[in-house]
Amino acid sequence: MAKTDRDWDQKYRTNETPWDSGIPSLELRRVLESATLPPTTALELGCGTGTNAIYLAESGWQVAAVDCSAPALELARRKSEKAEVEVEWILDDVVRFGADREPVDFVFDRGCYHCCRRVDLEGYLETLEAVTKTGSKMLVLCGNTNSTEAGGPPRVSKSEIEAEFSPLFEFHHIREFHFEDAGNVQGPLGWSVLMSRR
Repeated sequence: MAKTDRDWDQKYRTNETPWDSGIPSLELRRVLESATLPPTTALELGCGTGTNAIYLAESGWQVAAVDCSAPALELARRKSEKAEVEVEWILDDVVRFGADREPVDFVFDRGCYHCCRRVDLEGYLETLEAVTKTGSKMLVLCGNTNSTEAGGPPRVSKSEIEAEFSPLFEFHHIREFHFEDAGNVQGPLGWSVLMSRR
């Protein structure tokens, strides 16, 4: 049973998923292009309905994607079949995950960390230690305490990000960006955090 702060299955069954824009993350695309990361092995944490995992697979990555919601992964499977790409979809808790898996070269997290840290930060970091190796890159997109908008994702400060990730990672950037909402509308203010495993 996943440690969560809400009923994710219910959210996906009732389509109460404002974070699910249905379009690949523009910040993910920007980072992959600017960092010139060659497509190798990737893992998405908290993949939801799979939009970004499918984008990575279409870009040549060998992708695994994990989520605790079976309804979300069923939608993801259908989308990947339609896109004719292969993704390893994994139903599991994102925290304390991956001890039995080979580390990957790139980990992507769009909005998982800022939820996991509220229920089991230690378990989330344990997962990162298991699924990465020295030199692995990680991109985390999370809520931002500088946001003045109502609603939006859980918010994290820059100092909290630095304190929580620095034991495992070196930072390439911690910069502000905006999430995208459905219809390619500008969404909430967030942090883009690009790191390399120590």
